[in-house]
Amino acid sequence: MLDNLPRGTICIEDIEIGMIRYLTKQITDRDIELFAEVSTDRNPVHLDDSYARDTIFEGRIAHGMLTAGLVSAVIGEQLPGHGTVYLGQSLRFMAPVRPGDVVRAEVEVTAIDHARRRVTMDTRCLVDGRKVLTGEAMVLAPSRKFD
Repeated sequence: MLDNLPRGTICIEDIEIGMIRYLTKQITDRDIELFAEVSTDRNPVHLDDSYARDTIFEGRIAHGMLTAGLVSAVIGEQLPGHGTVYLGQSLRFMAPVRPGDVVRAEVEVTAIDHARRRVTMDTRCLVDGRKVLTGEAMVLAPSRKFD
């Protein structure tokens, strides 16, 4: 038995198809500024109001990968949780996320390979019930058993 699994981690032995976990977060100007700093993506569509007004978005938007990072947070903190290894992620950006938007990031288990400890999940982010991001993730889930 692994005694060091953090509380809240869901092991491969306990994961079921259809399980859903989510978080909600309001995207702030500070979030966008910090993401720009860490990622070094300083595209003015994210940071400059006057520039962004003259784009197809007609205003500033959050980085798409900032939104995608919320999916990572659900996977790494909730389902399966700590000890999970990300193996892959596809993403499709459906609509912009703006400063002040409340994003709901969700993951839903769609397939499980117990022998290989792999879990496939639909991933999505919504603002006011509208999908702004969709995708699919594959992860290696923690186990209570030693390999």
